[in-house]
Amino acid sequence: MAILQSFGAAEVVTGSCHLLRMEKGPTILVDCGMFQGTVEERNFEPFGFDPKKVDILLVTHAHLDHVGRIPKLVKEGFQGRIVTLKSTMELAEVVMLDSAHLMLEEYETRYRKAQRRGAEASVRQPLYTPDDVQLVYDLPMVFVEYDKPMEIAKGIVATFRNAGHILDSATIELDIYENGMEKKVVFSGDLGNHNDMVMRNPEYVEKADTLFIESTYGDRNHKGIAESVEEFKKIVVDTLLNQGNVLIPSFAIERTQEILCLLKRMYDEKKLPQCRIFLDSPMAIRATRLYDEYHEELSRECNDYLKRDGTIFEFPWVEYTSKPEESKKINEIESGCIIIAGSGMCTGGRILHHFKHRLWNEKNALLFVGYQAEGTLGRRIVNGERHLRIYHEEVVVRASIHTINGFSAHADQSELIDWMRRFERLDKIFLIHGEYDKQKIFKSAIAEKLAKKAHIVEPEEKIYV
Repeated sequence: MAILQSFGAAEVVTGSCHLLRMEKGPTILVDCGMFQGTVEERNFEPFGFDPKKVDILLVTHAHLDHVGRIPKLVKEGFQGRIVTLKSTMELAEVVMLDSAHLMLEEYETRYRKAQRRGAEASVRQPLYTPDDVQLVYDLPMVFVEYDKPMEIAKGIVATFRNAGHILDSATIELDIYENGMEKKVVFSGDLGNHNDMVMRNPEYVEKADTLFIESTYGDRNHKGIAESVEEFKKIVVDTLLNQGNVLIPSFAIERTQEILCLLKRMYDEKKLPQCRIFLDSPMAIRATRLYDEYHEELSRECNDYLKRDGTIFEFPWVEYTSKPEESKKINEIESGCIIIAGSGMCTGGRILHHFKHRLWNEKNALLFVGYQAEGTLGRRIVNGERHLRIYHEEVVVRASIHTINGFSAHADQSELIDWMRRFERLDKIFLIHGEYDKQKIFKSAIAEKLAKKAHIVEPEEKIYV
């Protein structure tokens, strides 16, 4: 009998971390992500298990809330194998290094201020440093390919399926042979939206004795992609023609590439007013180049662009601003800019500098194209907060605020239901990776539309699989 416990992403969206203990066999951890928003303090708490006793780490994909605590796991004694796709670990390095640099910068700023008060001891060390990230890559790694079963330990076969969420995101099937019995445990990972312009659609899975499924948007359906695209175009065009600027806080992986694709399409169709488009995020720039490198996993439209232009995402009006001095120069431009910058939930990064310089101007538009977790600055703005404190300055929000959910890289309720409906056999369903109130709605929808019971996983609850 195997026991699973969720030490993250249980009744919350972030911090994905699921521990599977075998009665006779290895201990397997699926993801080790960072908590974000109102629960981010949990990153500094003990894991709830001994990292030294984890034998294998499976990684579904490279978003921060799925990989962000791996360096901490290694610091605290994990010396096992990491099993995932090659490009996932390349993207993860970009994500974890960016996180480490941001935490180190925040620590150094707080330390300098504490020195002036004589209170250096009160400043908490960063969760990890860039050097800690590099230690992750000293561990043994086993790279898998989609749809090719691999025995990762005696009696345990893992198969990675394309989840269609971001580059090389995966649904993981585990076939477990124990005590003369075979069980199939499936972790959905984050499932992609079928309307994605960059990624292919998620693959379906045939069977599961036990399914652990994400529920980020289990309470709702997204707007249609055509409607969302038209809304995006109108906001961009109207703002630029009104001599304003468009600010887009964007996740460096997937959402940024999707927005660049859409702007390129508008440029090709001569529907984009003359402007300068700044990709103002070193992390997003590195990620975009990895998308180019692993283009085989992307949509037909992306590969058509590559064949035609030699690049998927670039076109004449796009400028990559890697260096801080390049980013600062954007502030000298009064109007006619589209600025894509991180972080996607506005919890740090260069987007905050652009907020400080441009949110007070009513000609500008702030366009959210991704999920804003509870407790983040992005959620506060979406919820109507109009007086912000950014870098010790009071900033009033006069720019128009827009939220377009149709670009989400997550499947919505109907897509999640459809994905589960394709199972030939689906016995037990467990909901993870979602806010509790939304999971309750999703649980009711599963009962109504699939005539199946689902259980909302509680933090550290023992589930026998």
